Amino acid sequence: MDKKLIVTPEVSWLNFNARVLQEAEDPTNSLKNRIRFLGIYSNNRDEFFRSRMAAVKQLIPFDLVTRNKSFPGKNSQKILEQIYAIVLDQQSDFDRIWKKINEQLKKDKIFLIDEKTLNSKQQKFAIDYFDQEVSPSIFPFMIENMPHWPSFGDDSTFLGIAMKKTIRSASRKYAIIEIPTKNHPRFISLPSNPGEQSMMLLEDLIRFNLPKIFFHLGYTYFKAHTFKVTKDAKIDIDDDISTTFIQKIEKGLKNRRKSNPISFLYDKAMDKELLKFLMQKLNLSPKNIIIPGGRIRNFRDFMNFPLKFSDCQPKQMPFKHPALAKTLTVSDLIMKQDVLLHFPYHSFNSIINLLCEAAMDNDVKSIKITAYRLADNSKICNALINAARAGKRVHVILELRASFDEHANLEWKKKLEEEGVKVFLSIPHMKVHAKICMITKKLGNKIVQYGFIGTGNLNETTMLYYTDLFLLTSNRPIMIDLNRIFKALENPIKNWFQLSLCKTLLVSPVNMRETLSSKIEREIKIAQSGKPSRIIINLNSISDAKLITKLYQAAEVGVKIDMIIRGVFCIETNRVEFAQPIAAISIVDEYLEHNRVWLFHNGGNEEIYISSSDWNERNLDHRIEIATPIRDKAIRSELKHILEIKLSDNIKARRLNGLLSNEYISSRGKKKIRSQLAIYHYLKKQKAQ
Repeated sequence: MDKKLIVTPEVSWLNFNARVLQEAEDPTNSLKNRIRFLGIYSNNRDEFFRSRMAAVKQLIPFDLVTRNKSFPGKNSQKILEQIYAIVLDQQSDFDRIWKKINEQLKKDKIFLIDEKTLNSKQQKFAIDYFDQEVSPSIFPFMIENMPHWPSFGDDSTFLGIAMKKTIRSASRKYAIIEIPTKNHPRFISLPSNPGEQSMMLLEDLIRFNLPKIFFHLGYTYFKAHTFKVTKDAKIDIDDDISTTFIQKIEKGLKNRRKSNPISFLYDKAMDKELLKFLMQKLNLSPKNIIIPGGRIRNFRDFMNFPLKFSDCQPKQMPFKHPALAKTLTVSDLIMKQDVLLHFPYHSFNSIINLLCEAAMDNDVKSIKITAYRLADNSKICNALINAARAGKRVHVILELRASFDEHANLEWKKKLEEEGVKVFLSIPHMKVHAKICMITKKLGNKIVQYGFIGTGNLNETTMLYYTDLFLLTSNRPIMIDLNRIFKALENPIKNWFQLSLCKTLLVSPVNMRETLSSKIEREIKIAQSGKPSRIIINLNSISDAKLITKLYQAAEVGVKIDMIIRGVFCIETNRVEFAQPIAAISIVDEYLEHNRVWLFHNGGNEEIYISSSDWNERNLDHRIEIATPIRDKAIRSELKHILEIKLSDNIKARRLNGLLSNEYISSRGKKKIRSQLAIYHYLKKQKAQ
């Protein structure tokens, strides 16, 4: 049987973003959420260009197949062409959806005012606001005078300006202005009529004030259009032994500003000569992704659209886990029993409280934790700093190469070290993606340990929008393995062998791949013996060729395989060789599905794991990832029930089959089930009991 995959990861990822665009079009969503999904789509696409797209482009000169040998006959140039066609189609859909939403905004008396539709009162406001707030941040560049493209940020948006001294003049000059969104709000509230809300985008405010900006040059006629440039955001870590790891990261961040453009998104109404000038200055070619579109070229900020809507539904508020609601301290409870927190349904405050308690507890001697992405004003870091101030030994394994958070993590490193926290950097050429914490406490002559293992980042901001799981535990075998893992991370040269000693936790790149393969093989043997067998896999993405091949073998012998995959999905679900097709869905709803759960039927003695790892080559072979078994019977039952709720979703679930159709699961003749809402009520009901 041909075990090859059928969809490249990049194409499959774009198909996930198409599902996000479907949510923006869905009229059953609130208007605010539809706009938010446009912002999410835009932000996702930018990150795709900056990371995944850059990797494909790097292979083109060598005419290599993609990263592994699972895609025969598809060289990088062909993949690039396929990506380009998909992105152009999606841009057309995006523009159509935004036009419909904008019409609905007007019906709700919400108006996006541009430079041409300001009334006299709004004009005065726009002039005063520009003079007082924005003007100092405006630095025009005359294109003709630029020897090369300036070293702007790697994700900047610009106004491209064609200027004439009179409307009939044939002579034109060209300039660019970077939109200063890092210094000023993107949305500016304007004076409005009673019962109306009027708002202006920052770039339109600048457009309105162009005569003021270029007054000294004598130009009075302007045509200005937005464009956006995304660059290769990869940070290369060189092998120069004369520089430290920190210096390599800092150098990489500086080089990112000078990196080559990957994509160029522009207003299709842009002056043709200006467009030609920009293409030349940016050294753009057909190998770049060049996307014409509408007037607004950066929708990321629309994720936080500031105005109020008449159809906005009250948000479901997080609540405290029922077991934690009955105890004074988190640590007291988890010394007695395991607790599984489901975010964002449960409150993230329980994690913060656990660390704050440890900081104040005189019996706590040390806290060890990994950090990948942190909030801007992280309460997690504040708790760790307070623990260090209180005399605890606080060790943080900080991953400096968390994509697009490198600079923020460098700043956290400095701040933590200033406060006495010992910061260990990640391992060169291997990201630490595991989410773990271990707290050590001395009670008399006895040493006790407790902590957590999670599927997501310790970021209280994103935890409001991401579904993730955190197991709070003092289970002794788990703590023994966490000790081994922290020893390895703190001194990999001396203690790397400790990872291979782990007996309870699965650790990549040491034993996770082999263990997963053996568990699938066990289900195969059970099915061959004529007994019931089943695997449920809940992941962000799956593209690893070896594990997919193993799943194909399981499907051939009749293992029932159910998959819930948010993003990249490189599997063919129905082949003639399969005794039973693989059933796969993707759920895109208000929360970003981010948790990873694996269930193996194991002849009725079910095993369930939660993990930080997806089933991709990079996660399994090139990152530090952790998976933990769920031993508590009640928690296993709870997790299985939630998996079944997801599998029964017929409102926000799409069928995955390798055909990129994104067909919704039909609810016709069935009880309608929206899994995220059903899970919230299921957990809430548990609280009430």
